[in-house]
Amino acid sequence: MDEAMKPAAEEARNLNFLEEIIEEDLKTGKVQSVITRFPPEPNGYLHLGHAKSICLNFGLALKYGGETNLRYDDTNPVKEDIEYVDAIKEDISWMGFQWAKECYASDYFDQLYAWAEQLIEQGQAYVDDQTQEEISKGRGTVETPGVESPYRNRSVEENLRLFRGMKAGKYAEGEKVLRAKIDMASPNMLMRDPILYRIKYASHHRTGDKWCIYPMYDFTHGQCDSIERITHSICTLEFDVHRPLYDWFIEVLGIFPSHQYEFARLNLTYTLMSKRKLLELVQKEYVTGWDDPRMPTLCGVRRRGYTPESLKLFCDRIGVSKRDQMMDIQLLEWCVRQDLNARSNRYMVVQKPLKVTLTNWEKGKVEWFDCPLNPAEPEGASRKVPLTGELYIEQDDFMEEPPRKFFRLRPGGEVRLKYTYIIKCKEVVKDADGRVVELKCTYDPSTKPGGGEWRSVKGTIHWVSTAHAREIEIRDYDHLFLKEDMNSIPEDKDYMDYLNPDSLVVGTGYAEPALLEDASGIAVQFERTGYYFKDRDSTDERAVFNKTVALKDSYRPE
Repeated sequence: MDEAMKPAAEEARNLNFLEEIIEEDLKTGKVQSVITRFPPEPNGYLHLGHAKSICLNFGLALKYGGETNLRYDDTNPVKEDIEYVDAIKEDISWMGFQWAKECYASDYFDQLYAWAEQLIEQGQAYVDDQTQEEISKGRGTVETPGVESPYRNRSVEENLRLFRGMKAGKYAEGEKVLRAKIDMASPNMLMRDPILYRIKYASHHRTGDKWCIYPMYDFTHGQCDSIERITHSICTLEFDVHRPLYDWFIEVLGIFPSHQYEFARLNLTYTLMSKRKLLELVQKEYVTGWDDPRMPTLCGVRRRGYTPESLKLFCDRIGVSKRDQMMDIQLLEWCVRQDLNARSNRYMVVQKPLKVTLTNWEKGKVEWFDCPLNPAEPEGASRKVPLTGELYIEQDDFMEEPPRKFFRLRPGGEVRLKYTYIIKCKEVVKDADGRVVELKCTYDPSTKPGGGEWRSVKGTIHWVSTAHAREIEIRDYDHLFLKEDMNSIPEDKDYMDYLNPDSLVVGTGYAEPALLEDASGIAVQFERTGYYFKDRDSTDERAVFNKTVALKDSYRPE
């Protein structure tokens, strides 16, 4: 193969199935430009599953020079709210995408109603007086065909009169519905005379009380795509059985032929992606709100310190497939760690303090060290770190009787205080109960980095000056659920049975003063510990940091 052709061939091999479809459509002239849409229902906050859909819909349009509409599927006024509308826009913008048009299904209510009357006039829709229970029973089962409604063969004139009466508010909720007349023996249950409109006396967040009948999802989605001339309507895999109905409406109405394609939804270990269940967690106060950092919502992971770049990297890593699979949450955490490792500032924070006194330190002396904010940029920005004769180190960095290969502090042993001198433990001070409360050490002035005579020790530990330490609140987060696959809960169990009682542990840390001056806007690294993000609960008196992700993990992506 010609060397110049190799990159193009390699790219072709790496195309996902949606990219292959789009490239073929453009090549054959089936479409002139790509128009996608992101169609959330404003009945909750977006979660990580939506992040995949956002990246896919907006990403495909960007790649092929097209555009993406944001369209709210606002056909159920009982569950929808302007709060969710605004939150969705904020999340998409945070992800770094911009929609071409902001649309609402409610923008098209008049047109949808006109199309419903068109179906009635064509003999392809009828008003049914049966109850919801009777309709469900009449649909039959996968093994047995359905039974036609006794109202299925009403005349066009009667159906128009009744449907207009529904619109005028003459009937009670549940008294009548409008159904499509398709095939009660279809092997696809959705094709067995699906409901198109139901009566619902509820004020809509955009149309107010204009309507008391509202279209169902299946009578809205494809037609809205058609109105907006969406070329590639991309849905998750559970909607593949809806596609025949999507196509049927477009065909019988004779409108622009949008086409639906399905991809596998995101399933993540130790995580639930059901908006209904997430809402229940909020309402029952198992979490502090939709933006609780343990929640898989975009506002929740944003508050935890995840970045848009890390979510995009994750979506790129998991790819696009036609088969559902369970993704390991460790891959998501790896992506967060990869992004933050390159960009975050470093600071020293001690969480379980053990006092160290340098007995040969000059009393009252403060020595300031110029330390890099990011080791990847040694010539970049730095911060000033003060060293005095009294320090805090982590309790875990000292053992009286250490095992082999313990390279931290021990009686008579030496370690380097990060960025500064080597110290040696001379004396262990204990309280009345025999607990170690202080270490008396000496420091070697000749071991200052960049000066004196360099010598190496195996252990380097972080520390903070007790006189300069700033007390902070640290919120350590773990998985919200204990079960790895929250999609396979036994019938005798409830998903709340698997809530992790230790998903949040609140503690105290002692930080070097420069941490509280950080204005980077992203999570910082507590050296040797993990990444943490300053929470909105912080005050001038007490800063609060949420644990974003641990510093190290044995996980390695394939």
